[in-house]
Amino acid sequence: MSDKIKSHHLGRKAILYVRQSSTHQVMHNQESRLLQYAMRDRLCALGWREIEVVDDDLGRSAAGSAIRAGFERMVAEVCLGKVGAVAAREVSRFARNSRDWQQLIEMCRVVDTLLVDQETIYAPRQGNDRLLLGLKGSLNEY
Repeated sequence: MSDKIKSHHLGRKAILYVRQSSTHQVMHNQESRLLQYAMRDRLCALGWREIEVVDDDLGRSAAGSAIRAGFERMVAEVCLGKVGAVAAREVSRFARNSRDWQQLIEMCRVVDTLLVDQETIYAPRQGNDRLLLGLKGSLNEY
């Protein structure tokens, strides 16, 4: 287990965000979707017992101004302090535009919510993690 994960994180639910950008990907890239759902096992191994899967945005792009109800619901839950971690197979799955990305990172920082992907646990309250997340967000937008 990571030293970034504290008991108060585990006392709140984790949200697993599953998304594919287009209907074509949803229909033809089933392995990618299955790998994203498998992140639930990683969250369990890290200690979360309550895990909510948000997959409302399958087939919706994270670029531009497309409305993503699942993303908006996830951010609202984070803002309410109900979420100990938000997870995706790769953090780039959360957003491809700077506004959404920065909003998520800032809310996670304010309420002390972790971001988890297949390789890393990010704590936005830690300067190095915030810097790395900012760089990833900038690269994803390009």
